[in-house]
Amino acid sequence: MSFFEFIGQALHSFSSSLGTPLFVVLIGGGLFFMIYSGFIPLRYFGRSIQALRKKEDNAPGQISSVQALATAIASTTGMGNISGVAVALAIGGPGAIFWMWVSACVGMATKFFEGTLAIMYKGKDADGVIQGGPMYMIITGLGPKWKPLAVFFSIFGLIGTLCLMQANQLTEAFTTVFIVPAGIENTMMVRFIIGVVICIMVSAVVLGGIKRISSWATRIVPGMVFLYFLIVGYIIVTNLSAVPGVFASIFGGAFDLTAGAGGLAGSVIVIGARRAAFVNEAGVGTAAMMHGASKNTQPVREGLVAMIAPSIDSGLICTLTALAILINGHHYNVDQIQGIQMALDSFEASIPGLGHYLLMIVAFIFAFSTMFSYSYYGVKCTNFLFGPKYAFSYNYFFLAMLVVGAVIPLSAVVDIIDIAFALMAFSTMLTMFILAPKAKKEIKKYFSQQRT
Repeated sequence: MSFFEFIGQALHSFSSSLGTPLFVVLIGGGLFFMIYSGFIPLRYFGRSIQALRKKEDNAPGQISSVQALATAIASTTGMGNISGVAVALAIGGPGAIFWMWVSACVGMATKFFEGTLAIMYKGKDADGVIQGGPMYMIITGLGPKWKPLAVFFSIFGLIGTLCLMQANQLTEAFTTVFIVPAGIENTMMVRFIIGVVICIMVSAVVLGGIKRISSWATRIVPGMVFLYFLIVGYIIVTNLSAVPGVFASIFGGAFDLTAGAGGLAGSVIVIGARRAAFVNEAGVGTAAMMHGASKNTQPVREGLVAMIAPSIDSGLICTLTALAILINGHHYNVDQIQGIQMALDSFEASIPGLGHYLLMIVAFIFAFSTMFSYSYYGVKCTNFLFGPKYAFSYNYFFLAMLVVGAVIPLSAVVDIIDIAFALMAFSTMLTMFILAPKAKKEIKKYFSQQRT
């Protein structure tokens, strides 16, 4: 066994061992927040839409609540919504989608608390600039003695937000659609060149800082969701007879003790929790970093805005991807993680001669929207760990790692991101559990005043 094979196996073993604890923390924790909040995400979803209309231009922060939501959705609506769903189907079968729906529902409750606490417990960096995110939530809300936990979160935040998955799967999609059909071999050098091109294109936005990132996100998020809805809507309409069977397989597989990767245990614990963490990021801490930058003096109102995201990314977008794949049955007979390839095959089967090009366009937009947002998260973590002087320098490391992500195997990418996200989630959720009673007081105060 070579050194790299040993490292790969070690990463996979550690990643797999985190499946059950992550399920308990994310799904169990989300259920706790749902009950503890009095089912606010289900009772006040309409009010969350109303909350988007409120602006506080003079409040401390860098962006508006709408920009924070759009940028947070841009970060979660990425390649995970395409390749991540495909991976879930490949390993856990159709039943994994049911548990993604569950995660979307409880994830709304988690993000409600995440957005609320992000405003309640902002902090200041070394230059005295107001900042938000789990690291500042920990220091301000729990006290300086908890700083090691904040450092722990920030270290894995640097790794988890490197966009290795986006670079890898965008490269895979490009080589599948354009390079291989042209008779060019999919070599390491070809993938390296594609990675460099991706790096250059992303740099045009991320080097402009949070204001340019949020501006781009606000513009492209509504359009990219609508475009994807139209494409999958066409696939559904032209295959209506297959739709009832698809939903039957989803509900049947969710509770089938003999199906998929170990039946219920495989679908729920291994796939449901890990893919939920990758797709909607509820409880991971990224949303707190974005909503913590919002110009809002009403914590609960920011929480209402934040809880919209899971209903869109892991609710709507992931369902669209799952339907497109399941309609053509391309998740069957899979002996390895294929990611974007499975989705490309499904779209091409439904729209011959055009499907893989349409998905390529969507994948391009999804991947780049995520890269723009993730770079900001990394800058925030760098700022906390090393100070504002070095924060911007992270962008160059981030851009270089896009090239690395383009050339390394997908299995390694999945394990690295899963580990980083799991350790980020443990830190964030622990903090939120401890601070939940203080958030509950703020919630009661807010709704007693009937504000939106």
